[in-house]
Amino acid sequence: MVEIIQVTPSIHLNADELEETFVRASGPGGQNVNKVSTAVQLRFNVRDCSAFNDSVRKRLEILCGSRLTKDGVLVLIANRFRSQLRNREDARERLLEMIREAAVPPVPRRATKPSYGAKMRGLDEKKKHSSLKATRRSKPDMD
Repeated sequence: MVEIIQVTPSIHLNADELEETFVRASGPGGQNVNKVSTAVQLRFNVRDCSAFNDSVRKRLEILCGSRLTKDGVLVLIANRFRSQLRNREDARERLLEMIREAAVPPVPRRATKPSYGAKMRGLDEKKKHSSLKATRRSKPDMD
């Protein structure tokens, strides 16, 4: 039976699309770190996933940044914890959080005009700055 992961009410991922490999983690951990492959390298092909539309895909690719390969594969490495299971859960949760963030469309910017008061404050600030600079200038000699 194929595991289905629900990301949002409208986005569902097939667990088969996630490729997990376990590698040795760096950092503290004593002998455990030298013997056990606890870090998780999660690979997810963003471009071939049919779970989301083009706009979500584009936003996700932007969110991925340098973690996205040229082939469109997102690579997440999780090695925060000393246990393989917790690192695996951490990597999956980070992926789901990125997809949830990409699924929310950006709020379009509404053009606004500065208020009359804001314009006046800007002009007052400009006059103060101008007078300050004028006091620094040397006055011509009256001989």
